[in-house]
Amino acid sequence: MSSTHTNEAAIGGVGVGSYTAPEAARLLRTSALNLNRWLRGYTYRRRGEERQMPPLWASQHADVQEHLEIGFRDLIELRFVKAFVDAGMGLLAIRNCLEYARECVRDERPFSTRRFQTDGRTIFLESIERASEPKLLDLKKRQYVFKQVIERTFKDLDVEDDTVARWRPFHGKSSIVIDPGRAFGQPIASQFGVPTVALAEAAEAEGSAEDAARIFEVPVGVVRDAINFEEGLARAA
Repeated sequence: MSSTHTNEAAIGGVGVGSYTAPEAARLLRTSALNLNRWLRGYTYRRRGEERQMPPLWASQHADVQEHLEIGFRDLIELRFVKAFVDAGMGLLAIRNCLEYARECVRDERPFSTRRFQTDGRTIFLESIERASEPKLLDLKKRQYVFKQVIERTFKDLDVEDDTVARWRPFHGKSSIVIDPGRAFGQPIASQFGVPTVALAEAAEAEGSAEDAARIFEVPVGVVRDAINFEEGLARAA
């Protein structure tokens, strides 16, 4: 167990999930630099003056000072931020939506809630109204894109007790799960608890998915899903 995960257990964070910025970036298929900018803020110069952009929110592991440590809810919120950015939304519009959503949902991490799943588009439009943003010509397009992002992103998330409880990151299949209550939130074969990276590495070392399946006593289809999942992450890196 890494020192990162030891720290999580030490602070009683079991069930919270624990990821370094590079680990989270790998799962989200983005850069650790983006995650650090979004959760640690950054400085920039405008008209010769240095300005500070604050973090979008404080990490669930904000007490870890030496590096950015991210919890499972943070991971899901960041997944939404990335999806909105990829869809062409500016960070200011995302920040405004996030702040308004916090008030509506009454949760510091509103994107990963059942309320946002059902009312996200309305919250987005109301946040634009409240921010007095110029009524852009493509508002209807933005509204449609926002709705598509919410529907697509929630498709492989399991919501329980009004918040996201699990992520099925391999095309939404149930064979692989990211669950903060298991293996510190690392991707695992859902029915068997074996980390996907262990299954993929065993298949490579043994020369076949069948041999890895025998070693871990799991169906060969689960090993193949783990291999494809890990290869997809590697390609995106």
